[in-house]
Amino acid sequence: MPSTIYLVRHAESAHNVSKDFSLRDPGLTEAGLAQASSLAASFPALSSVAAVLASPLTRTLETALAGFGAILVSSKHDGGGSANLILDPDLQERSDLPCDTGSDAASLKARFPALDFSSLAPQWFVKEGANAADGDAVKARAQAVRQRLGQLVRALEERQGGGRQDVVVVTHGVFMKFLVEDGSIDLPKAGWKAFRIGEREEGGGVALVPVE
Repeated sequence: MPSTIYLVRHAESAHNVSKDFSLRDPGLTEAGLAQASSLAASFPALSSVAAVLASPLTRTLETALAGFGAILVSSKHDGGGSANLILDPDLQERSDLPCDTGSDAASLKARFPALDFSSLAPQWFVKEGANAADGDAVKARAQAVRQRLGQLVRALEERQGGGRQDVVVVTHGVFMKFLVEDGSIDLPKAGWKAFRIGEREEGGGVALVPVE
């Protein structure tokens, strides 16, 4: 059975409600935390998840922990699980607005003391170069994520032999459009959609194919 990749949009955050896009790296609202927590009850296959990839912004980390903390190897919600949490800066949101700009590792460590942020580059949140908000840079980031997902899935399928081999990806609404190469995708807050690894029809490389 091929691995399934579940793309999850973060739950409701403060700037989604206030429309104050000057808020730097806002967290979830109370309603958002409830939305994220409900993922554990509604998600179809928690026992099959081997890895949870998350954008290192506060709202995506809070969504990942509230929704999937019980299956993570190490988190403040640790329930003795065996899924690894992988922080991937390439999953951060597209824009360079303050609300879509992450925090430095020290600030994140203060907010999430149980998590390891040592893999983050010092300037991972600066929207320049590879992390710039322009379309070409975001497309390149999305392609890099797809390639890594393809490699991760192949490794899981070879190693697990039918056990835990699915992957959860917690990211943002606009970046998700680039990741799946579908501008029409618009998941609700804390919504998810299942995909599998495939091949791009043009230009080669990895594609994410919706599971119908």
